[in-house]
Amino acid sequence: MLSFPHTVVIRHQQENLKKCSLRGLEKRADFIFISFPYKQLPILDNYIILTLEAPPLTSEDGAHGLLLLDATWRYAAKMLKKTRDIPNLLPRSLPEHYRTAYPRYQTDCPDAQRGLASLEAIYLSYLILGRKTEGLLDNYYWKDQFLNINKLVDCY
Repeated sequence: MLSFPHTVVIRHQQENLKKCSLRGLEKRADFIFISFPYKQLPILDNYIILTLEAPPLTSEDGAHGLLLLDATWRYAAKMLKKTRDIPNLLPRSLPEHYRTAYPRYQTDCPDAQRGLASLEAIYLSYLILGRKTEGLLDNYYWKDQFLNINKLVDCY
């Protein structure tokens, strides 16, 4: 039984799965993956959505579920507009000092260094929320660079 709500990932149908940092997490029991555009969502009361322009995520948010949009920055902006229809969704951001290790070539990201890969954002969110990070970074090619840049230690 989960001690916290599932992490819900809404993945744009155009997301390139060969480059997707979340590959391998689809089979985890604590994740729900939904394709965008979606027909129906699970009830997302008491969920947090990560955005760049919002109050920072803190350990006080630990009881909330986590909703993440997985797409290029251009698609994510369109998806974010659609989430305005979801009642009681709380916007939060990750602290500004965290940096990505993912080599980004897009110009749509408003802040390329803060624009974390989806997996990096989930990992940091889990750390802040006090959740176990075990196995999250196992298949992440830039794991060591990400941990070093942010002076983090993967305990698992």
